[in-house]
Amino acid sequence: MLVVDSVSKKYKKTLANDDVSFEVNDGEIAVLLGPNGAGKSTIIKSILGLLKYEGVIEIDNFDNRSIDAKKLLGYVPEVPALYDMLTVGEHMEFIRRAYKVEDNGRIDKLLERFELADKKKKLGKELSKGMQQKVSICCALLPDPKVIIFDEPMVGLDPHAIKELKSVFKELKEQGKTVLISTHMIDTVEDYWDVAYIMKNGKIMASKHNKPESGSEKTLEELFFEITEA
Repeated sequence: MLVVDSVSKKYKKTLANDDVSFEVNDGEIAVLLGPNGAGKSTIIKSILGLLKYEGVIEIDNFDNRSIDAKKLLGYVPEVPALYDMLTVGEHMEFIRRAYKVEDNGRIDKLLERFELADKKKKLGKELSKGMQQKVSICCALLPDPKVIIFDEPMVGLDPHAIKELKSVFKELKEQGKTVLISTHMIDTVEDYWDVAYIMKNGKIMASKHNKPESGSEKTLEELFFEITEA
């Protein structure tokens, strides 16, 4: 479970996050929607413990900056950050050892699933952005985290990888994991989300649960544009 409670973050005179609160339960997929500059990246960096902030953030009841919380947290950044001189296989081995994951064939299964098995000996600097993104996804999934955050995960991916990632989202939900997907592209989240939070100007402006639409209820797309284009 992920709990964000009354979180604010200021860069000098700019209030990037203004009293942000939301929750993502076990077995739930939440999407964090908003235009560029809405404050999504700041709240994600705060959840990851990369920024100082005011408020409370908990990962499965642990303070997000604690070692216990970090052991449970997985993250796929918007911009892949691979080591230039490590191969794909070495990236996976590095994560395996860092998180003390048993060598049970999980690495090979992930690489095969995302069509990276034949790239195992390729250096990070030799990979396209799309392949780097797929390596980032595999690295994040390898430790089997309980809470996982995806920041614009579809950017740069080929159709096969997008299809597999959507399947991964559904599998994580079925396994009772907590999933948060941050994006500004509504069409990439389709109908597999459970709850959506719409951000603008550093605030959560609205939330919506995924359920059959009544005649009077706005769709997620309608609600998003009503708020962001106001």
